[in-house]
Amino acid sequence: MKLSEVKKILETAESVDFGLENGNMVPEHFHITEVGVVTKHFIDCGGTVRHEKVANFQLWDANDFDHRLKPGKLLNIINLSEKTLGMEDLDIEVEYQSDTIGKYDLGHDGKKFILKAKTTACLAQDSCGIPPEKIKLNLATVGAGNACAPGSGCC
Repeated sequence: MKLSEVKKILETAESVDFGLENGNMVPEHFHITEVGVVTKHFIDCGGTVRHEKVANFQLWDANDFDHRLKPGKLLNIINLSEKTLGMEDLDIEVEYQSDTIGKYDLGHDGKKFILKAKTTACLAQDSCGIPPEKIKLNLATVGAGNACAPGSGCC
């Protein structure tokens, strides 16, 4: 989800709610402790130099049970971040504490923001020898309707 999409949602939202894909909710009294830009400059296992840049939100489950972040307040924080940091319309990555600091993509289900699990992947599969995923076939259907007739010369 891009920063512009979050801002559009916040313009009409009545509350700011975050949930995980498993249905667990981020407690209502969370704080957004950081809004920033994270730049990653790296080389993949195939030797290709890469750059990634994301907008980053850090959610913190505080012991401040009376706190409730309102949509207008978050919109103001984002606008200030754009102005102060020169933040572009980037994809958003969310940091949230689980067993360790977890990194999530961000989605929205029409009611709340969803912290979506991220996965790792090899970016240079062709260079480092990882075979392409094999196509799975049902052997019972292979050749059905295309079978060679005895004596037809197709085999």
